[in-house]
Amino acid sequence: MEVKATTRAPAETGADTIAVGLFAGEPIAGDAAGGPLQALVDAGEAKAAPRKVTHTHADGTRWLVVGLGAREDFDAEAARVAAATALQRAAELGTRALCWLVPADDDAVAAGLVEGTLLAAYRFDRYRQADEDDPDTTVSRLVLSHPGEVGEAVRIGVVVAEAQNAARDLQNTPSNDMTPTALAERARALAGELDGLEAEIGGREEIVAHGMGAFAAVAQGSDAEPALITLRYEGPEATGPRLGWVGKAVTFDTGGISIKPSAKMEEMKFDMSGGAAVLEAMGAIARLELPVRVVAVIGATENMPSGHAVKPGDIVTAMNGTTIEVNNTDAEGRLVLADCLAHAIAQGAERLVDLATLTGAIVVALGSTHAGLFSADDEWAAALEEAGRASGELVWRLPLHAEYAEMIKGRYADVVNTTEARKASSITAAEFLRRFTDDLPWAHVDIAGTAWNTGRPYAAEGGSGFGVHLLVALARRAG
Repeated sequence: MEVKATTRAPAETGADTIAVGLFAGEPIAGDAAGGPLQALVDAGEAKAAPRKVTHTHADGTRWLVVGLGAREDFDAEAARVAAATALQRAAELGTRALCWLVPADDDAVAAGLVEGTLLAAYRFDRYRQADEDDPDTTVSRLVLSHPGEVGEAVRIGVVVAEAQNAARDLQNTPSNDMTPTALAERARALAGELDGLEAEIGGREEIVAHGMGAFAAVAQGSDAEPALITLRYEGPEATGPRLGWVGKAVTFDTGGISIKPSAKMEEMKFDMSGGAAVLEAMGAIARLELPVRVVAVIGATENMPSGHAVKPGDIVTAMNGTTIEVNNTDAEGRLVLADCLAHAIAQGAERLVDLATLTGAIVVALGSTHAGLFSADDEWAAALEEAGRASGELVWRLPLHAEYAEMIKGRYADVVNTTEARKASSITAAEFLRRFTDDLPWAHVDIAGTAWNTGRPYAAEGGSGFGVHLLVALARRAG
């Protein structure tokens, strides 16, 4: 979709459809005030409630009146929802060019309108034959009209939304095509395309050579070659600590020998969502030329049962020397992340964030509204929470405690990868990861409930790309 900003009035943009927002208790804004659109409001046909849209025709143009709710509650996330709602109606009406009259003097709102539109326009149909009976109703052009200059906000919104949609492509691709090798090839392609971004790929031999016994144990059950993906970005005039993004990328998770139930196992292609988000966030950070230094480590592998697979009761040694009893091979993500965190530190990371679809327990606790946040550093946790609010990718902090750490101590090794008691499962998983952070500022974000099928208007089904915007927002604040 072509996207641009303009200071021209909406009627002068050549758009066939113009979207105008309606705040509760206020008249229609801009050129339409007092005209046929206000008549819709006065008649009660146009409503200010969020997700309400009505349309009419005036002066040879199609107009949408989009409910925005109360002005004091309207923010970038509300703008994303409004944009998604408007796009759906616009597409139903055969719109080709859509113009939004930006409803607030706020760059974040302008960016939110772009993001909501592009995310809602996303389709994953590469494996489906074209339906000749389905008319093409694609909106091909989006214009943001505002008397002030919002061009930079629009540019940022485009970069972030396109990166998020790229992550969704990676997530939605079936695991027979989205192998660890394919994910590594995407990393190489991004590094080849973008200045300041470098990629290094290691396979099974390199993983073993680095002493990453936990990662290697997960990978040994599959014939597919695992990939240790390391990306480095050095921004122009970069300042501050080197940031470390770590992503879990289990491209398919059967559970290994501790095999999962068959119901919905097909969704386990999404178990690489953390790695997809980290990868595409690095691309967005490079495109925006943010003045930060970032090293990203993505552990990509399948988790398969076979005659070579790691078994319950096996003991493996991680890169930092910690020994681990593998009591459940379906708790494989933390094994991969443990070594990837240690590798990120070895690469110079000074502030750590890991993203992973780690526990089903976090879905029970928080649903699809918040991702779980765990950190022993209050300042770093607050930075993640602020980035979550700015990006609309909300996080909710859960506690860490010495008693939880005690629960993961092993009988035959230093730690166990799961506890016997079904208590505080998401927290004990975080406490496990904490053992591999070298006491650096670190945050673990469990995205198991937010990575796919979130039900949000702009990403209702399939991969959501959750984490891309969060990491970009965090990097923008760190630079």
